[in-house]
Amino acid sequence: MARNKFDVDESLESPFDAGHLKRTLHYIGRHKWKMILALLLSGVASVIGLLSPKITEAVINEIVPAGDVARLLLMCVLYVGIIGVSILFTVIRSRMMAHVSQDIIYDIRKDLFAHLQRLPFSYYDSRPAGKILVRVINYVNSVSDILSNGIINSIIDIINIVFIVIFMYTTQPTLATIIVAGLPVFLTVIVIVKPRQRKAWQNQSNKNSNYNAYLAESIDGVRVSQLFARQEVNCSIMQKLATACRAAWMRAIYVSNTVWLSSSIITQLVFTAMYYGAVFWLGGEPGSAIAFGTVLAMGQYLNRFWQPITNLANIYNSFVNNLAYLERIFETMEEPVVVADKPDAYELPVITGEVDYEKVTFGYEEGQTVLENVDLHVKAGESIALVGPTGAGKSTVINLLCRFYNLRSGSILLTDEQGQKHPISDVTLHSLRTQLGIMLQDSFIFTGTLMDNIRYGRLDATDDEVREAAKLVRADDFIREMPDQYQTTVGERGSSLSQGQRQLIAFARTVLSNPRILILDEATSSIDTKTEKLLQDGIQAMLRGRTSFIIAHRLSTIKNCDRILYIGNRGIMEAGSHEELMAKKGYYYDLYTAQSQEQGMKV
Repeated sequence: MARNKFDVDESLESPFDAGHLKRTLHYIGRHKWKMILALLLSGVASVIGLLSPKITEAVINEIVPAGDVARLLLMCVLYVGIIGVSILFTVIRSRMMAHVSQDIIYDIRKDLFAHLQRLPFSYYDSRPAGKILVRVINYVNSVSDILSNGIINSIIDIINIVFIVIFMYTTQPTLATIIVAGLPVFLTVIVIVKPRQRKAWQNQSNKNSNYNAYLAESIDGVRVSQLFARQEVNCSIMQKLATACRAAWMRAIYVSNTVWLSSSIITQLVFTAMYYGAVFWLGGEPGSAIAFGTVLAMGQYLNRFWQPITNLANIYNSFVNNLAYLERIFETMEEPVVVADKPDAYELPVITGEVDYEKVTFGYEEGQTVLENVDLHVKAGESIALVGPTGAGKSTVINLLCRFYNLRSGSILLTDEQGQKHPISDVTLHSLRTQLGIMLQDSFIFTGTLMDNIRYGRLDATDDEVREAAKLVRADDFIREMPDQYQTTVGERGSSLSQGQRQLIAFARTVLSNPRILILDEATSSIDTKTEKLLQDGIQAMLRGRTSFIIAHRLSTIKNCDRILYIGNRGIMEAGSHEELMAKKGYYYDLYTAQSQEQGMKV
């Protein structure tokens, strides 16, 4: 579980391969017609632009010496026209590719988020939220341009190189050979630098991910940090992470700039070689009209030849830089959805609430067992309380019923109204969970109105049904005291509400879903005693006729449950009603007695 730390670098599960590239082409292919049109516009603009050195050569070598003013003006108009067409086509291409780039961002982010919604709890148990968030936002933004403009520009630059070589050899073959001779040297540099560059950007990706993970954790826990005066310690940790991030970035930049620097040096060397070749090998004088016009045209072609090569080097740099990001994105997309519907999964019919655990064994990690060979039969409408020490497996019992995790062995079966039993692994997750009402310890409140937060439990519920659910759990009283009552907007995680109010809203959300089986995991842990007494009436009304599983830290609240199960030692150690277990004077008796003495109650 080392990945669940902000100061530990992630390691890729598998190296980058052709499968990643094929997946990349899938997103590009959705916009292929726009990209083809952009490619054609860029190609036409580039080829037309290659005529300008020919115009320069003709003007200097022929038109100026001949004093042909009319032809000179015609060439000027043609030159300006070439520039105008290139600019026009480039602007159209740029606007078109801006749309394509944003569409690719949208597509990748949509697919990535949809996949994250389906991943099991075990995935989130082993990763900080910040390391997941950075993939959805930062990494997707980084790769979008290289997947759109990068591909178009690469193709255009390759086409440019081909046409430039043709134009150079039709102008002066010997000088063209000198210019092209530097290309093998440059390619050798790229081959040498490539592995170091990829490793450097992977390291930078790791450090950036660590930084974001700690940042997200620090913001989420800022109240605790201030409570324990941890600001200086937190700042020192953040400084170390930021320093590591900066060092990794600078190292990656140094390696990447090797490609750009090599291109610049080779360009200057080739230009020098071409100049001396023009003077000594061709026997021409730089001051003569013909020699000067030819050398000037070849000089323009030289710059145009190495410019797309430099562009390709920069695009290559960007591709290698973003390769690490693509790997992280696709690694997430390829994360297996281990808790998923079987190919032949069917809709779970309406259930009665009867539940059977048969030889259930489960552990969160390899080599660990939380529950082993657990057998449990729960009648329809029966209320079951789960008690026991921390970490004994109480929440695990209900997590498995909701199928948040897959069983290691055994089965859990639900009975429908016709008496047919259905293993939860054989039915669709949606049809299973829509018949379960779950109230977890973490009362998560979403940004929005109180009405919307309660309706989250059943989106088709009317306003009146929402209010009735709130009244049942005693949330209506404090909601009506709010400025906008049910239309009051709350911030992220319900920041404007007290912990008890957040729990009441979550309770109303669960009640509104009208479940066949109700699951309450420490449902009243953050509610004051006075409110809890009022809430008990609502809970009892809600439990009537429903199967319920209740985990409560205050044992006095579960005395009226039909059965109480003491969970420990990887199974059910005791079972019975409150009176039966107290008479038995076993584990439950000890637990209840100790808690009663702490609270000054009589046993």
